[in-house]
Amino acid sequence: MRYVTNLPYETKEEEHVTIPMSDGVRLSAHIWRPTSSDQEPVPAVLEYIPYRKRDLTAVRDSIHHPYLAGHGYACVRVDLRGTGDSEGVLRDEYLEREQADAEEVLAWLAEQPWCDGGTGMMGISWGAFAALQVAARRPPSLKAIAIASFTDDRHADDMHYMGGALLSDNLAEAGTMFAYGTCPPDPAVVGERWREMWHERLENTEPWVLEWLRHQRRDDYWRHASVCEDYTSVRCPVLASSGWADGYSNAVTRLLGNLDVPRKGLIGPWSHKFPHLGEPGPAIGYLQELVRWWDHWLKGVDNGVMDGPMLLAWMQDSVPPSTSYEERPGRWVGEPHWPSPHIRPETHPLTRHTIGPAQDATAAPSEGGAAMTVRSPLSVGQFAGKWASYNAPPDLPYDQREEDGGSLVFDSEPLTEPVEILGSPSVELDLSVSEPVALVAARLSDVSPDGAATRVSYGILNLTRRDSTKSPEPLEPGRRYRATIPLNGVAQAFPPGHRIRLSLSTSYWPLAWPAPKPALLSVHEHSSTLTLPVRPVEEPDEVPSSPFGEPEGTPPLAMTQVTPPEERWDVKRDLIDYRSELDIVKDRGTVRFEDIGLEAGRRAHERYTAVADDFTSVGGETTWTMRFRRDDWDVRVVTRTRLTCDETDFFVDATLDAYEADRRVFSRTWNEQVPRDLL
Repeated sequence: MRYVTNLPYETKEEEHVTIPMSDGVRLSAHIWRPTSSDQEPVPAVLEYIPYRKRDLTAVRDSIHHPYLAGHGYACVRVDLRGTGDSEGVLRDEYLEREQADAEEVLAWLAEQPWCDGGTGMMGISWGAFAALQVAARRPPSLKAIAIASFTDDRHADDMHYMGGALLSDNLAEAGTMFAYGTCPPDPAVVGERWREMWHERLENTEPWVLEWLRHQRRDDYWRHASVCEDYTSVRCPVLASSGWADGYSNAVTRLLGNLDVPRKGLIGPWSHKFPHLGEPGPAIGYLQELVRWWDHWLKGVDNGVMDGPMLLAWMQDSVPPSTSYEERPGRWVGEPHWPSPHIRPETHPLTRHTIGPAQDATAAPSEGGAAMTVRSPLSVGQFAGKWASYNAPPDLPYDQREEDGGSLVFDSEPLTEPVEILGSPSVELDLSVSEPVALVAARLSDVSPDGAATRVSYGILNLTRRDSTKSPEPLEPGRRYRATIPLNGVAQAFPPGHRIRLSLSTSYWPLAWPAPKPALLSVHEHSSTLTLPVRPVEEPDEVPSSPFGEPEGTPPLAMTQVTPPEERWDVKRDLIDYRSELDIVKDRGTVRFEDIGLEAGRRAHERYTAVADDFTSVGGETTWTMRFRRDDWDVRVVTRTRLTCDETDFFVDATLDAYEADRRVFSRTWNEQVPRDLL
């Protein structure tokens, strides 16, 4: 990244500005804005997240908010209610209160003498969720949003459930928020009230995984704040981006296809990162794109920002399997609209261990054909990587050959010409199963001539949700059903000599929670199909080879690494008691923020276990330690959440401990049971 200091506007910053809410709670904001805005008001751009602006996101914030401020914007970074230095308690994600607070923040910003009355919202992940959800509420000052790594569908396409199957990230992300939501504010900011505010959070928090497990169907809980319920509610322009290695690779194209507002889409090779910090690379000059976006929609500059393709996507070249990449080779391709007129679906029947010749996509698959069967071991999925890659520790899927040993595998013939796909593949199965609850995971891989298999995309379906995630129904063992499994969107090039592989398994642990019992899956050939969104190689890319500039930002905040970070991703198998384990450590070490004299540390440890092929032996545990220290102020929060099951219930055991120095000042334990609902 190129760090720049010579910007069009001289800026100033206010680190702790309180914004009053209608119920008396005050939120804390960090504001960067042009010095000249005291006399010449400018538009305001809000980022609204729960991840602690004063310390844990301070370095990241220092790269992009001063940059945008230096181009003529008041950039405002607000801690959500109950997080960082804001008052109150954060009880769950995307609640009505959170969204109402955001509307009040926007109204407050629009009324400030340094703001011209126009606002935008930006962010990644939670910040993008917030921006999209608030846009659907149409606050009068909000003129445009720019969002990265998000979803418009909280149940079908988020870290909680996938195809009605429970994801392990449901536990992992609940553990993250259990930790972040119970940290104290900084006494240097809020004063003597810090302990009172801290204990209010500690006393009013419970593990969010409990609420998320209480809603295993698509109900009003998930429909709330899912913009897909009414796309017409969004009336402002949208710049949407994500990465193919991210768990949120699907929502960009859904917004492009369903919104009726000016919109642009951008999908790179990245994990869960802003595009200017994108890993795997290449990262791009995203902040320059944001300046052009805001200049047009907030200042009325006629700069051609809406010219060119509606979607820019990184067409990924073939690579060997790896859990991490510094760069993904490929090229940018552009689509004028979405759905794209360039892309044609090609449907291939599944025959005896092969993917057959393409069929007319409009033709009905032929009935009949022999049944191929599989009952996958629990070990299928240990090399699946994370649902959403953060590229730290290395968390992408590894070589799929070992996974394929417990799967039904269908290969194409070696390709004689290159094949490129852009969009969401899908699998339609004519199937039967031996149990009333069963799961199918479908994986699409690029197989090189030496046999190495790189996973390209995947999808999961809880077959009890085959017709409805709102009203699931148990399966009748032995009865034939048709079920469609959508796979995650992707742009991928398959070179000549390679094969395209589809793999089907009845487990994918620990990425997804297994069914109560192992099921025998029977798939009927000929009447089961794979459909690929083929983008003909001869189609023009419609973009220059390098449509973006080099990543830019302002110099990051000064920080010293006091203790080293640690990253670990270990797969273990004990062949005496047949216990398997995935052990993940994400330890940021201790860092010192030189400008405020604060040391902060974060350590997350996830462990997923199973014994042999006992589907009720699976368990997940996430432990977080958060520590903050300055002079004689030394506080620590330790959270632990464990999720286990039997055939009928989930069991949640959790603890929350808070310390001042080495003295424990708060402790609470939860032992809860939640019935499994055809899951």
